[in-house]
Amino acid sequence: MATNLRSTTFNSCPSSTEADDEGVQGTCDDASICKRFAVSVGYWDDPYLQHLVRLSKERKAPEINRGYFARVHGISELIKAFLRKTECHCQILNLGAGMDTTFWILKDQDLLPDKYFEVDFPLIVTRKVHSIRSRPPLLKPILELHSDDTLQGDGHMLDSKRYALIGADLRDLATLEEKLKKCNMNTQLPTLLVTECVLVYMTPEQSANLIKWAANSFETAMFISYEQVNMDDRFGQIMVENLRRRQCDLAGVEPCKSLESQKERFLSNGWETASAVNMMELYSRLPRAEVSRIESLEFLDELELLEQLMCHYCLCWATRGGSELGLTEITC
Repeated sequence: MATNLRSTTFNSCPSSTEADDEGVQGTCDDASICKRFAVSVGYWDDPYLQHLVRLSKERKAPEINRGYFARVHGISELIKAFLRKTECHCQILNLGAGMDTTFWILKDQDLLPDKYFEVDFPLIVTRKVHSIRSRPPLLKPILELHSDDTLQGDGHMLDSKRYALIGADLRDLATLEEKLKKCNMNTQLPTLLVTECVLVYMTPEQSANLIKWAANSFETAMFISYEQVNMDDRFGQIMVENLRRRQCDLAGVEPCKSLESQKERFLSNGWETASAVNMMELYSRLPRAEVSRIESLEFLDELELLEQLMCHYCLCWATRGGSELGLTEITC
């Protein structure tokens, strides 16, 4: 068995404690840089990421690129399934969004919800606000949907008719909710919440509070979470140690023991259904033509390492209400 874990894994690094915030924010570009490299190689198309993230001179390992492809594909399929079920009469809350470009991609696909919200640490949001305001390919699509010539907001926030970017701490739920409502979050709309490697950096109590807040705030909702799983084995411990050396402590690793524990965290905090799949299983379900295409991009000589990495990440999605919309039928 391969037990060597490369220092770069397909995760991002939101924080768990205030003491870790500075170190975490210094490493939270990892996921965006990895995505940017994978896009440059041709794994998927994203014309907007180049305006937010620099292209790294360092090549990323093929197993990392394939892992990101599966991650992006899986999350995208779940998001689009929710949008189709609700006929786009809904809202999306991307929590810990970083330099994500989903809003712009969905606009190109004519699949925008009524409003798309992004939340992250104020420091990260400040950078993204500056990039959006200074780069026409990012700003123009927002203004095209906006009724005024100018956008509301300051360095820590940007608000428009269909898109909002908010600087907030996900552990401070009262302030988070206040800021979302100022940007016209509608609790009566079907709501999709998305987190990518966010909950694992919060304590189990903090992540449970966030999950419970989401369940209590929206009568009809879906929650998509991407993060680590099977963290009790040796490979999982190596992952934990690698991240700890980079001042990224997995304070919320306890619910990441298994797919069952991932589902249980939602079922015990107000959600009615929960499903989970590890990324290797998801990879095996990808369209064969697409798998053949991406596997032809780069030679991979460590298939075992790819399998180990993929088996230590998962997608979990939970629903509440929405039976008449068919939310419980959504799968990936």
